[in-house]
Amino acid sequence: MVKYSDDELDAIFSALSDRTRRHVLASLAEGERQVTELAGEHEMSLPGFMKHLRVLQDAGLIARSKEGRVVSCELSAQPMRHAAAWMSHYEKFWTERLDSLGRYLYQQEELQRWSPPSPKKRRRLSPSSAVRARRKGTSPPRRNR
Repeated sequence: MVKYSDDELDAIFSALSDRTRRHVLASLAEGERQVTELAGEHEMSLPGFMKHLRVLQDAGLIARSKEGRVVSCELSAQPMRHAAAWMSHYEKFWTERLDSLGRYLYQQEELQRWSPPSPKKRRRLSPSSAVRARRKGTSPPRRNR
């Protein structure tokens, strides 16, 4: 398994847990963009948006550059490879388990052909047996009006 820091993974998954930040990464996948362009796609203040960029930058998912007064961002996909490697390890585990469960269920279906249960018929009590059942206390008492 790939060697990486738990703190790095925590930062990556924390950054990816937010919809706004995932949208920013998707936008940057198309190429470098200015911060004002990216912020314009979201209904929030520029300082609020900058906090999202800070989280992405701290996780190593974006790189910012500044030319004069213009700040641009570009995607840095290397940290996502670490997260993908971590998830692929567990994907293999669960795929094997689910395949095994599928084989077991198929085998059980072949061994016992399933047929839908027949609807239960309700027994009707004759008036005299209903009285006897009430005397024995097997049916709930009726409300008096």
